[in-house]
Amino acid sequence: MTQTVLHRRRTSARALFAAGLVASLALATGCAKSEDDNSSSDKASSSAKGDAGQEVASSGTGKTCDVAAFGGKKLDLKGATVGFSQSEKEANPFRIAETASIKAEASKRGIKLLTANAQSQFSKQISDVQDLIAKGADLLVIAPLNSDGWEPVLRAAGAKHIPIITVDRKINATACKDYVSFIGSDFVEQGKRAADQMIEATGGKGTIAILLGAAGNNVTTERTKGFEDQIKAKAPGLKVVFKQTGEFAREKGQAVTEQLIQSKPDITGIYAENDEMGLGAVNALKGAGKKAGAVKIVTVDGTRNAVQGIVDGWISGVIESNPRFGPLAFQTLDSFTKGDKVGQDIVIKDSAYTKDNAKTDLDKAF
Repeated sequence: MTQTVLHRRRTSARALFAAGLVASLALATGCAKSEDDNSSSDKASSSAKGDAGQEVASSGTGKTCDVAAFGGKKLDLKGATVGFSQSEKEANPFRIAETASIKAEASKRGIKLLTANAQSQFSKQISDVQDLIAKGADLLVIAPLNSDGWEPVLRAAGAKHIPIITVDRKINATACKDYVSFIGSDFVEQGKRAADQMIEATGGKGTIAILLGAAGNNVTTERTKGFEDQIKAKAPGLKVVFKQTGEFAREKGQAVTEQLIQSKPDITGIYAENDEMGLGAVNALKGAGKKAGAVKIVTVDGTRNAVQGIVDGWISGVIESNPRFGPLAFQTLDSFTKGDKVGQDIVIKDSAYTKDNAKTDLDKAF
């Protein structure tokens, strides 16, 4: 009887995971998620590796914000309505895991959550957030597509003193006036760490290409700056000879790499500013008949497919960019709404994957 019950429980757990429930904060790559699915399972969430969310590295500038300084009012988060605006299509594993984390934490805390997905269209994201405000959102969590152009949203939110937290990308506005906090990685540091991995993989000599992320946001700018500055400082024998945007998309990353191989067939290394572009580069190299490891690839994110690429020899290293914002975002909102001070810039810790830990840490990837 006991074995039968255990078997049923295991079968049920596997079925829930395969269905891609929101509560799993470490969703596997390729599990298509709908923005309309608000279901969750705390038990499934608690069993997933890496599901505790992010660990704070620092408070960035050290500046803080509270309700009194922002101009809002204290409220009970449990009775509030939170609006979440996702920027990109749910085809990207980073976005799948990010949305899942937000939904799971809201469900865990019993908070009403309104969601919207801009489908990689900035004009839609602006109207999405305006709609969330119209529907009664008391607080907003936004994953911005672009850093500029948020004035219409900031005016609408400001008129109602609605606190805003941005995650994974910054908006060009004034903290503790236009928005409360930014939670995300140190993207310059990510670029530097990616450069260190590229230097190690190439021996510090050769020619390298950069697959740039989408234009118009601080992630692309800062990951590029960190990488190039570090290469210049530590490996003058490595030359960046090609830069082109892959728009953070696998298909575009593959197309750009196919062009790269034609124009520079002897390229030594490729720095892809996210995993999806890096995996596109791998597809292009395979299509060109290249052997695994012939071109050194370093990426940023930490998806399961990219980490598996290290195990398989196609990728040299991956710098993590943790997408599990739910616990930290709601912890920040909870503290803020109680009247406590919160950091204006909350920088999270990111790990890294190399050939030494990729196989053993594969389950930590998203």
